[in-house]
Amino acid sequence: MANRHLSRSVVLQSLFEWDFCGQQDGGAQSVITRNAKEFAPGLTDTSFIEELIKGIVAKKKDLDGIITQAAPEWPIDKISPVDRNVLRLGLYELLFSDRGEVPAKVAINEAIELAKTFGGETSGRFVNGVLGAVYKELGEPGKEALSAKKKRTEVPYEHMPIQHLGGAVVYARDGDDVMLAFVHDIFGHWTLSKGKIPEGIDPREGTINKVKEEIGLDVEIEADLGNNEYIANDPELGKIRKQVHYYLVRSSFEKLTLAQKPGLDDAKWFKLGDILELNFYNDILPIVTKAITTLSGEGK
Repeated sequence: MANRHLSRSVVLQSLFEWDFCGQQDGGAQSVITRNAKEFAPGLTDTSFIEELIKGIVAKKKDLDGIITQAAPEWPIDKISPVDRNVLRLGLYELLFSDRGEVPAKVAINEAIELAKTFGGETSGRFVNGVLGAVYKELGEPGKEALSAKKKRTEVPYEHMPIQHLGGAVVYARDGDDVMLAFVHDIFGHWTLSKGKIPEGIDPREGTINKVKEEIGLDVEIEADLGNNEYIANDPELGKIRKQVHYYLVRSSFEKLTLAQKPGLDDAKWFKLGDILELNFYNDILPIVTKAITTLSGEGK
């Protein structure tokens, strides 16, 4: 419905202003009243707008918690204000609205359109990835969102379950050029190919298999790049420690074939001199730097 789309745009602009001004108690309602007159002067019934923003503000803490679980490597305060509030709006409609009034696909598609209209170049893709991940994790979203995610007692770091993964800095030679292969995630970062190593499988063998599975390359391990650890949220186990063992691996310079894997949307080769411009996660940078240092030493 055109009026509904217009109403959502007013809600988004109002949430953005409310967020930007420090989320003052009671401030959202006054912002809505002013913005409805300014951006939707012909809209006589503003009950949908008022109910929507009232619900989002009331559920803000819960919504932000779900965003954090869906995007654990992207802190809520680091997400752009537009994208952050599009996600709050989209998640609220996805999880708490009447399914008869707002089907799940409508909630997701409306949020994506708002992100494309008001956000940056990658906002639509980012919002689609996060909402899609939440939808798949919760199943048919007609249930109370928090009942689908049981509240868990906070587990001390030393007692968190550990999951072992293998990852790789993949390189190849194209004539005189050294090329590095990276995968791109839905949160706008270039990162390393990695995957869970099944219990009982040697990390080296498991990493080779995961690279083949994720980007379609046959590789050989050339150097050990060390370990990395980060905490993530598992829908069944809660917080877990993911320990990744990274290797420098070599392949032939061939076309990358990205697997259909949630969270990833691209894979590319880059010349060694071009990677300084790429957006990496902070914990990945030391691994990439070590790989480059190893490769530079090899060339001397």
